[in-house]
Amino acid sequence: MNKLPGKITKVQQSGAILLVDVDVDGHGFSALLIESATHPEWLQTGNTIDLVFKETEVTLAKNLSGIISMRNRMKCTVQRIEQGELLSKISLKFQEYIVTSAITTRAVDSLQLAIGDEVEALVKANEVSLMKKQ
Repeated sequence: MNKLPGKITKVQQSGAILLVDVDVDGHGFSALLIESATHPEWLQTGNTIDLVFKETEVTLAKNLSGIISMRNRMKCTVQRIEQGELLSKISLKFQEYIVTSAITTRAVDSLQLAIGDEVEALVKANEVSLMKKQ
């Protein structure tokens, strides 16, 4: 599980849907949450939280250009590749954090990934969860 510390910068609500913007050391992220008609007390602008997302929800791209709908984009450097027969685990350096992606080995081969490569890690807003800091 990937976890990044952040601070809530904006909360928008429409019915039971919340769009929460979070700053992680100057980098913006968004989380789309399906909640009840009210949202938890801790989910307020200015509060410190953790962004959490699964390794299998991290898509990788090389030389990405153009406009896409994914709001959560991280410029990363490939640190480690653990290549399995079908699935590979890629460790990425994002700012001072390590983010992990689990993608097919076919995708690793197709992208011709190597240690030191610059890639973009992408995560859809609805795949991001927020956790209250303990």
